[in-house]
Amino acid sequence: MASPTVDADLCVSCGLCSQVCDEVFEMGGDGVAAVKDGANLGADCIQDAIDQCPVGAISA
Repeated sequence: MASPTVDADLCVSCGLCSQVCDEVFEMGGDGVAAVKDGANLGADCIQDAIDQCPVGAISA
């Protein structure tokens, strides 16, 4: 899977991605989700986070 990205303009700060896949996603100080530095980009949960994002802000 390609490296995931978060569209900050679409993110509604629900935090679901960081709950579903905390080894890859975190909530930034600005309340917008982001990919962690050094994240496990091979994690199986990335697709789950993409699928569960309510606004489609995550892509890979």
